[in-house]
Amino acid sequence: MSANTFGKLFAVTTFGESHGPAIGCVIDGCPPGLSISPEDFVADLERRATGRSRFTSQRHEADAVEILSGVFEGRTTGTPIALLIRNTDQRSKDYQAIGEQFRPGHADYTYQQKYGVRDPRGGGRSSARETTMRVAAAVIAKRYLSERYGVRVQAWVDAIGPYRAERFDRDAIEQNPFFWPDAEQVPVLEAFLDGLRKSGDSVGARLTAEASGVPVGWGEPIYGKLDAEIASALMSINAVKSVEIGDGVAVASQRGTEHRDEITREGFQSNHAGGILGGISSGQTIVARMAIKPTSSVLIPGRSIDRQGNEIEIVTRGRHDPCVGLRAAPIMEAMIALVLMDQCLRDRAQCADVRRG
Repeated sequence: MSANTFGKLFAVTTFGESHGPAIGCVIDGCPPGLSISPEDFVADLERRATGRSRFTSQRHEADAVEILSGVFEGRTTGTPIALLIRNTDQRSKDYQAIGEQFRPGHADYTYQQKYGVRDPRGGGRSSARETTMRVAAAVIAKRYLSERYGVRVQAWVDAIGPYRAERFDRDAIEQNPFFWPDAEQVPVLEAFLDGLRKSGDSVGARLTAEASGVPVGWGEPIYGKLDAEIASALMSINAVKSVEIGDGVAVASQRGTEHRDEITREGFQSNHAGGILGGISSGQTIVARMAIKPTSSVLIPGRSIDRQGNEIEIVTRGRHDPCVGLRAAPIMEAMIALVLMDQCLRDRAQCADVRRG
């Protein structure tokens, strides 16, 4: 299996399966001298983890990071950083039945057709468990971006099924299990998701992320466009089906006089472009959105086929989320941070001598 490495100068290679002994990553290109310790990974990994509320899968993983290389006496050395997280709460027996069956809406069928073999335990390599290592790698990227440039990336859920956030309170986002910016709506969401969980069904979600403090000049004008790489990174997250930058699909109904972000001596007067012009950061806040499909792992019977082509009725057992989007905010932040880190180093390599004002 190829294509397990993300990034050019800040390159992250992940490995491992959902129910294997461990998952891990190797980070190449991290500048030396950055302070990092195993404790630094705890907060973001807990934000991403399952089992922290009744609204997510009840798989309980310790997610303890082991730093195997690239760090000496608490600082990065400039050599490859290897991170490992051992899986401690696998229940592979939950997936025995699907070894010969294809779950509709999952990667079972396509993996089998492509490779001729697949690991059915929890989805194997296609499981969202893999994103744990992206979040871990991004802890390093976030620290560098914050310390060197003051960049901050934050994501939140602003739509779950039929519900939309009615208010935006940034302080509320981390105070509830939904990463939801309107505290008053949380009880309504709890009742909705409780009912969904008990019915055995699932629902989709939409998330928004902002990256503030990004300097002007990151990105490239053609094949390394910052918005294209952010879109590609977000689309690589499990279950993501659409990505928008700035106003996104709303631009189809806008006029040029409405959409253009006029500039005065005081700066830009609007941010319809989402902080990126011509594939290069404008110095404004970068804004991205993504939509996540409802998981197909549901208790309600559905039609499918087995490996012999026989039609079957299938029910997906195991521990699953009624809304996988609830755990996606830290993953969205991670992928944007990894793109920005890579683009930062690429810009520094080519254009460090350019004066910008």
